[in-house]
Amino acid sequence: MDLSTTIAGVRFPRCLMNAAGALCVTREELEALGRSRAGAIVTKSMTLEARRGNPEPRYYSFGSGSINSMGLPNLGYLAYAALIPQLRKFGKPVVASVAGFAARDFVQIAKAINDSRPDLIEINLSCPNIPGEPQIGYDAEASERLLSEVRTVVSVPIGVKLPPYFDPAHQEKMAKVLERVEVQFLSLINSVGNGLVVDADRESAVIKPKGGFGGLGGALIKPVALANVRAFWRLFEGRLPIIGTGGIVTGSDVFEHLLCGASAVQVGTTLVDEGLGAFDRLEQELVAVLEKKGYTSPAACRGVLKEL
Repeated sequence: MDLSTTIAGVRFPRCLMNAAGALCVTREELEALGRSRAGAIVTKSMTLEARRGNPEPRYYSFGSGSINSMGLPNLGYLAYAALIPQLRKFGKPVVASVAGFAARDFVQIAKAINDSRPDLIEINLSCPNIPGEPQIGYDAEASERLLSEVRTVVSVPIGVKLPPYFDPAHQEKMAKVLERVEVQFLSLINSVGNGLVVDADRESAVIKPKGGFGGLGGALIKPVALANVRAFWRLFEGRLPIIGTGGIVTGSDVFEHLLCGASAVQVGTTLVDEGLGAFDRLEQELVAVLEKKGYTSPAACRGVLKEL
């Protein structure tokens, strides 16, 4: 079974990869991804300066998902710019995730990272876990200005990681922005922000930052992720490659993302909870589902979801 996929002209040997933020902060973690069955190495979303992130505990896994308020812990963009060429030895695409707190941050980081020649650059417009900082992806006009500036300094293919949208009008407005700035792929979705998980026994929040509020991930957000993948697949009529993120626990979950229009998937909560062996398991389960359904590749079932 050929599980390869192509995104923005870049071939991925397998359609499974880590989500930015999941086991991808340090050199050791990135090299471990390189040795794993992941189809790519996705870096942590990087900022201008190195960040320790929010105070701990800042991640909590529970029965139907996870909540986190990591606060973008990362090595700083210069460290990743130096690492990216070295990660090429693993023979799989390197996807650099870029974040920032102002448009000029994104531009400065993107320019330096472009010079280090990753295969793709993912512009993160959707981190929900920085106290006092709004998600740029909910402001279409600000997103367009930012992406237009980034476009002027980047030559490798760029995509955007978007927050979950809950209204078709917002998806339609953002789709027009993305078309105008000629984005080449989408990552959908980032965690569902501003959730709260309570431990009834301790009568307490389960994470420390922001009074316990954080981004939700894992199985419970899969319907939201699938809805956004499907909505943007339809808005772009299948022309724009989509990386589906959210609720990937089994091979069947991967299959559902493919049916809705994803070309590949990123794994977050399951990877953090299970470790790199999750890629081996998900690959085997996906192959079993595709063979049972009679599909010869992920591309064969992409976007074919039946609507009643």
